[in-house]
Amino acid sequence: MEYKDELLVGKATEMIDEACQELLKEIQCDFVGLAIQNKRGPDINWRFAAGNLTDKYKRITVRYGKGIAGGVILTGRPMSVNDFPNNIVGKVLEYPIMLAEKLLFSYAVPIHVKGIPKGVLLVGRRTKNIITVEEQLIVQKYANKLDDMLNHLI
Repeated sequence: MEYKDELLVGKATEMIDEACQELLKEIQCDFVGLAIQNKRGPDINWRFAAGNLTDKYKRITVRYGKGIAGGVILTGRPMSVNDFPNNIVGKVLEYPIMLAEKLLFSYAVPIHVKGIPKGVLLVGRRTKNIITVEEQLIVQKYANKLDDMLNHLI
């Protein structure tokens, strides 16, 4: 399965950035990020963010199956992290986006490319406020929107 990174420029980048900004405002979270699996190899990179503290997210690469992004792509199912770094599976260092953005709570859902999980949409909070079920449904709505966007680019 290949997709063209060069398509993630121009108008497509603007549309994805806008969707992340809208989601940030709609559920009043502190961070929204979109990670995409590399077209060659299993590694996953954070490509888009809104509400970010720094640009560290751009340098974060995680392995397939590790941390939030890797776990969501591996299973194809949503994943929550509540009260980070407590109650996590694995090591704290396997959650670099949580560390870099100082997130305590997050919720991530898969983004599908041609029906296969290839990306992750994550929302997070730096305060001790859970991502509610209602907010999770909104995140899924945006993930579906991004699914459509990315699938039209391929």
